Amino acid sequence: MVKQIYVSDIKKGDRLSERFLVKEKILAYSQKGAPYLNLKLGDKSGQVEAKVWDNAAELDGLFKKGDIILIKAQAQSYKNILQLSISEIKTSLPEEIDLSDYLPTARQDANLMLAELMKYVDDIGNPHLTALLKSLFDDEEIRNRFQLAPAAKGFHHVYLGGLLEHTLSVVRLLDQVTRHYQGLNRDLIMAGGILHDLGKIYEFNYDRLIDYSDEGRLIGHIVMGAEMITERIARLPSFPASLAIELKHLILSHHGMLEYGSPKLPNTVEAIIVHMVDDLDAKINAFQEYIKASPDDNSNWTPFHRLFDRYIYKGSAAKS
Repeated sequence: MVKQIYVSDIKKGDRLSERFLVKEKILAYSQKGAPYLNLKLGDKSGQVEAKVWDNAAELDGLFKKGDIILIKAQAQSYKNILQLSISEIKTSLPEEIDLSDYLPTARQDANLMLAELMKYVDDIGNPHLTALLKSLFDDEEIRNRFQLAPAAKGFHHVYLGGLLEHTLSVVRLLDQVTRHYQGLNRDLIMAGGILHDLGKIYEFNYDRLIDYSDEGRLIGHIVMGAEMITERIARLPSFPASLAIELKHLILSHHGMLEYGSPKLPNTVEAIIVHMVDDLDAKINAFQEYIKASPDDNSNWTPFHRLFDRYIYKGSAAKS
């Protein structure tokens, strides 16, 4: 069924009947012992707090986090924050749902982004790296997941297609950097840029909510990516051992610091370049998305950003 009302459309006083994705769900109790539900509901336009005051214990068993529910509710303001007071909840059937309505997606077309990325693959001169990259992206499962996966759960490029968008942006930047500095192994850098986050295609689940998979939590995308590359190189018997080591070092060191999850620090010029450009692109996207999502309250500053440990100045970006 066609979704008519998005979170971004809701205003104080609205009465609505619409479907939303359950992003968080907690059964709590008032000081008098009465149960109520604390919910965070969302769609591709944003998220909103919601409460169920009546029949909370009964409705609690009707749905779970990650479900898409049909609600009847009234929009209210509590401490200047929009909140939905829900009176009715019904579950949704699969045929009533278009998932693209509920998860944010990259603004650029995934097919066009992938086609551009493949042009960079074709431009790599080293035949061993080209063979490896084509072996990976000719795999339909890897290619499809690479187009769909987010780049993170809560920091940067947190939307479907975010991994591909981030990777393409990193590779575009690396293309410029490798033309600026002399004495670099450009093919290695470009291949490392393309593959640095490969493990994220399995690190996250993204069929409803964007969240970590069990493998993602237990192992993480850095090691997962290195394992995928090691396995694929084993199918290419002529792949030079020294090139495999340098490429895997780029993957294992691309977070730059041990405390940020890298098993190794960058020990080559190529590795430090991939790390720095990856970090730059991630932080620029995180800044821009946080500014865009900040309340339009006539302030030149965003709310406090916990991960960056600072307020971010909107400046001219807020007026553009």
